[in-house]
Amino acid sequence: MSRPWCCALPGGVRIAVQITPNAKKTEVVGVQDDALKLKLQAQPIEGRANEALAKFLAAALSMPKSAVTITQGLRCKRKLVEVMSGVLTVAEVERLLVP
Repeated sequence: MSRPWCCALPGGVRIAVQITPNAKKTEVVGVQDDALKLKLQAQPIEGRANEALAKFLAAALSMPKSAVTITQGLRCKRKLVEVMSGVLTVAEVERLLVP
């Protein structure tokens, strides 16, 4: 099954995310418009939302935070995130993240 929001990379996966900062709590909303939609409790100032996103994804995927890198969209609501683990598959990412 094709998942346009998540694809395999050599040694990891790439995830397209759409964030909504300043939410009451950090949570996954679902998949919408070819991106994983997330609400983040953090504010989008001084990199706080990016930091919160990396922490949330690392915890949700049981990976160290050092394995999570935002590769595009540092100043946008839409971001590309790479999780370099060597063991994580697209199917596992979907199982762990999509409600």
